[in-house]
Amino acid sequence: MSISKKDVEHVAHLARIRVAPDELTRYQEGLANILELMAQMQDCNTDGVEPMAHPQDIALRLREDRVTEINERSSFQKGAPLVEDGLYLVPRVIE
Repeated sequence: MSISKKDVEHVAHLARIRVAPDELTRYQEGLANILELMAQMQDCNTDGVEPMAHPQDIALRLREDRVTEINERSSFQKGAPLVEDGLYLVPRVIE
C-alpha cells in the first residue's frame, strides 16, 4: 500500500513530529511498510479464534482486599505547611 508525501506530512503534523524534507522519503517507505503489514493482518482468518487478554495462559495470585495499615494521616500532616479538613493545601499553579 502506498502513502503520499502529503499524507506523511499530515500524519507528522498530527503527531507533532518535525520531519525534515530530506527524511520524507524514508518516513513514506516506513509508513507504507506498516500499512502493508496491517493489510496482511486484515486478510488473516480469525474465525473461531478466542480473544486473549494475555499471550501466556497464566493466572495471577490475588490477595484478600483488606486494610492492613493503621490510619496515620494526622501524624503525616503534622509536618505539612498548610492542611485543611484533612487535605494538603498547595500554592495555585494554574490560573
